[in-house]
Amino acid sequence: MYAVLLSFSADPARLELRPGHRDRLAAHVTEGRLLAAGPWSDDTGALLVFLTATRDELDDIMSADPYYSAPGVTVAIHEWSPVTRHDALAGL
Repeated sequence: MYAVLLSFSADPARLELRPGHRDRLAAHVTEGRLLAAGPWSDDTGALLVFLTATRDELDDIMSADPYYSAPGVTVAIHEWSPVTRHDALAGL
């Protein structure tokens, strides 16, 4: 499981890529690779939680989406091992 933390600058260039990015996110949810995603309430960044077999799989997902390399988007990735979770995530 990986937590992807995005930080956004004031550069609006990323916004034209956002509709396609959100379509890709919906597909990743359907395919079981994305557990949750969304922006911070002040729109300074976002959190995405991916469930992939390997870091390489996550890197492939991210390299296929130009949003992650858009001007004004900074990405930090952390492998995450939750010690507690909601029952809905128990089988993951």
